[in-house]
Amino acid sequence: MSELAYKRTNVYEVADEKTMKAIFDYAEGYKTFLDEGKTEREACAWAKNAAIAKGYKPFAFGQSLKKGDKVYYENRGKNLYLIKIGANATAEEGIRILASHIDSPRIDLKQVPLYEADGIALGKTHYYGGIRKYQWTTIPLSLHGVVAKKDGTVLSVAIGEGENDPVFYISDLLPHLAQRQNAKTLGEAIEGEGLNIWFGNIPYTFAKEDKDKTVKENVLRILNEKYGLEEADFLSAELSLVPAFNARDIGFDRALIGAYGHDDRVCSYPAFTALFDEDSENRTVMVVLADKEEIGSEGTTGMQCALFTDLVDEIARAFGVSSAYIRSKSKCLSADVNAAYDPNYAEVLETNNATHLSCGAGVTKFTGARGKSGSSDADAEYIAFLRKLFDENGVIWQTGELGKVDIGGGGTVAKYIAKMNIDTIDIGVGVVSMHAPYEVISKADLYEEYLAFRAFVK
Repeated sequence: MSELAYKRTNVYEVADEKTMKAIFDYAEGYKTFLDEGKTEREACAWAKNAAIAKGYKPFAFGQSLKKGDKVYYENRGKNLYLIKIGANATAEEGIRILASHIDSPRIDLKQVPLYEADGIALGKTHYYGGIRKYQWTTIPLSLHGVVAKKDGTVLSVAIGEGENDPVFYISDLLPHLAQRQNAKTLGEAIEGEGLNIWFGNIPYTFAKEDKDKTVKENVLRILNEKYGLEEADFLSAELSLVPAFNARDIGFDRALIGAYGHDDRVCSYPAFTALFDEDSENRTVMVVLADKEEIGSEGTTGMQCALFTDLVDEIARAFGVSSAYIRSKSKCLSADVNAAYDPNYAEVLETNNATHLSCGAGVTKFTGARGKSGSSDADAEYIAFLRKLFDENGVIWQTGELGKVDIGGGGTVAKYIAKMNIDTIDIGVGVVSMHAPYEVISKADLYEEYLAFRAFVK
């Protein structure tokens, strides 16, 4: 970036052959992570296994941390903390924190989901996060999650990803009969209670004479025979419908990746791989893979849970200082996506302050809505620190903003970390069609995000 004027750099314009290979090779590992981690539980397990392979050990409260430790703390299978206490680190350096989230918008089954209507077995749902409901109809969906049974066993479910697996479906009207639906606004045409999943169509032909030969009963028979489930087990289940398709390259030049769940696994993957790949012992680093960001970071696995500060307290004890002291010396990158500039919808984006595809990691000073409501709004001094750090390490980056003023807005986990007296700013990858079942990002931006994180933690 020029010191005289702000000008974006397209990564592909300046990348040599070696860098291009690194960009494309790195993207292949990321696509595998996406395909195998479509829910927060699966992404958490994937990252935990990667950490174990890198020598990270489980941490439990009551243990003492010390310099040189590399540990992980898994929170209820949906939230992961990775901590490396540098052997040569000092309390004065604080903690370098990379915080992202691994939950994505989806369709959840209700606790009493199964019913039958006119010969069709259906499932009632409640959507999770901000979705445009019409985008989730007429696409193949897979069923993921867990069922916790009364005897204490927990059954993992992933149906619809295998080549011979069935998939599931939400119907929509044919254009010939959609005159009334077409008269509604886009947001009203499909209602939340109308997102009902198609589960079956064959009646239970083996029923006794005194028992209804229903399609619902046949679905329950299959669930019991194949998975050992009873209808009551749905009461203690977390089951979600996510798109059944996998990550694919987009375009003739393969510069882009289309997939479900870029928001926010496109920041999570660079966060933990940067930690694993940077072997400096001069820093204490915490990587947070949070849950529940899409619904306000609430609950025991969200960023507002006291667990974050509890773990910071444990790190402070390892240095023999107060938690308040180490927080005051710490710095955080809240790693979350931004809206990429889309020429098809240029009217909602302000070109000079939008994140552009393939122009590097996007630093977002503030999020929020309209008058910056709900934003932590990072300090100028912290941005200057990052400018110097990224430029010295050859990171290609840009600034970003989530749409034109008064058009909309959004939030991240940044404000919860900033409340702890930790310098925090958002940095992420630009996403086209964010929150859709199939989003698009640039491989170059993914790689520059990784380089930015390595520079931050080394």
